[in-house]
Amino acid sequence: MIYSYIMRSKEVEREISFRTESGLYYSYYKQMVQAPSISEGIYELTHDNLTEHPSTMNVLERMNIYQEVILSIIYRILPIKRLVEPVYFYINSIFALHAMLVWALFATAYMLSGSWLSGILTACFYIFNRLDTTRVEYTIPLRESFSLPFLWVQIAAISFYFRPNSSGTKEKVSVGIITGSTLFFSLFWQFNQFILMLQAFALFGVWILDMIPARKGDELKPCNMPARIFKVIAYSISVLVLMVLINTALKILLNVEADEHIFKFLTTKFGLGHYRDFDSRLYLCIDAFGFLSFDTYERLTKGLVFPFYVAAHIILLIVLFVAVLQNWSNHVHDTNVKDHTATKKSHLLSSRPELAFHTVQAVFFGALAISTLRMKYLWTPYMCILASFGISDYKMWRAVLSQLKTQGLMVQIVRHFATLLTLAALLALALPPVLKELEDLKEFWDPDTVELMEWIKKSVPLTASFTGSMQLLAGVKLCTGRPITNHPHYEDKELRIKTKELYQIYGRRSPEDVHAILKKHQSNYIILEDSICLAPSRGGCRLPDLIDYDNGVIPDSGKPEPGLVRSHIPRFCDEIRKGTPEYTKYFKYVFGNKTFRVHKVL
Repeated sequence: MIYSYIMRSKEVEREISFRTESGLYYSYYKQMVQAPSISEGIYELTHDNLTEHPSTMNVLERMNIYQEVILSIIYRILPIKRLVEPVYFYINSIFALHAMLVWALFATAYMLSGSWLSGILTACFYIFNRLDTTRVEYTIPLRESFSLPFLWVQIAAISFYFRPNSSGTKEKVSVGIITGSTLFFSLFWQFNQFILMLQAFALFGVWILDMIPARKGDELKPCNMPARIFKVIAYSISVLVLMVLINTALKILLNVEADEHIFKFLTTKFGLGHYRDFDSRLYLCIDAFGFLSFDTYERLTKGLVFPFYVAAHIILLIVLFVAVLQNWSNHVHDTNVKDHTATKKSHLLSSRPELAFHTVQAVFFGALAISTLRMKYLWTPYMCILASFGISDYKMWRAVLSQLKTQGLMVQIVRHFATLLTLAALLALALPPVLKELEDLKEFWDPDTVELMEWIKKSVPLTASFTGSMQLLAGVKLCTGRPITNHPHYEDKELRIKTKELYQIYGRRSPEDVHAILKKHQSNYIILEDSICLAPSRGGCRLPDLIDYDNGVIPDSGKPEPGLVRSHIPRFCDEIRKGTPEYTKYFKYVFGNKTFRVHKVL
């Protein structure tokens, strides 16, 4: 595991364990900790010329690194420098946030079922299915590692707010927690808008279905059943149309283009976009942005959570459907009397509006997870909550046992016994492999990358800039402090254009063309990776293939297609290794090992 490796290794070896974008984010924390003062550190971040050399940018404005700033300030202020190194404080803070996430899951399950055993079962489901519930074990500094704990705190607070018996001070406290946790969730993750949009859909859904208590939401006026159905459809279409129009208008007025690649990716993924577009193919070729794989369901089934979740969610959807019909039939009756409140009858979810909200929101989170594997970490915690709820809920067991004329204490005994039995089965299945895994910890070992970083620190001037793959350059900035020309935070249009230009080092381009591009962006060195340049083709998803498609060139293993031509120019990254005069007059070979080759731009 990364954590155990970090605890035992020297600084460079620790830092290269923060792979890809994780290394970029951690570099800002390191930069703030090492700055002469907090104010100077913030100034360096707002006037950064290392991350997108030669441009100067405001990192705080462009990236979600407020958490790194906050943690670095806390570390500098607290008298702990002699007790704990910066890297340990950083990763332990993230793990502490994750403990808060587990607590929030416990609290949500407890509020839904009324059983603390349900909360414990939820936490165990989450921990023992960790391969599919979290990525914090392997990629610690990801934005979601900071933001998702606050999302689940917000969801727990929403659960408390919707409870009918929460009023007055309790209600105000829950609103305060919802506001604060939503703020931090939004600050800490660049994809927050998509999740908040789904939450808005869920809140709108329970309101339009009239599941929210009148005191906590505008009550819809009573009307007959056909009119109610028409209103639901009309309101839903109106909201969607207004959302699209307002979003489009704001983007045009404010000239916002940062997220256009997301929409290009989505249209391409569903067969509506240009499948040769570089940005779209770059995302489509990453497994995390593909559809949820079937083996996920297999693992979650072996971890017991998926079957219980499916059963519980289906029952909840049926109950919600019946409750909506009951509720709307009450309105039909109310239209015939003057005093609506006096005649309105209760329905199945009258006293449990928070359950209606979770039932709807889990559907939206599930749809997002199925469409994009990376987003399964929103859905799988919900599986843990609803699965344990289905096992532990008193009213569910009361309804089942009422057929046997069993009530009261016996219902409590049966539901707690069922929860304990499931917990015991889970521990029997999952605990032995975990204990064995803890005995067989492996170290992260990458001597070639360590050698590269050490060479750069010893042999390259501090002002020299580097071009290479986005993932590697994040490590170069973190470990060496040298300027880089591009990076993995792929959320800016100008950066995406620049990255595609710089990636011509892996395309079929002449040395003159590549040299001109590198000089344009004032790059002093290029780092070529054979794992990229010589990688076998995998369905057109290796980086040289992506560049070829975007350049209108038939890839090495590809078949002729309309709009593509066969290029007779050799691949730059492969041809430069031969050291022919047409290359050596532009580039000088200065370093190499089994993995990397570094050339100086002359």
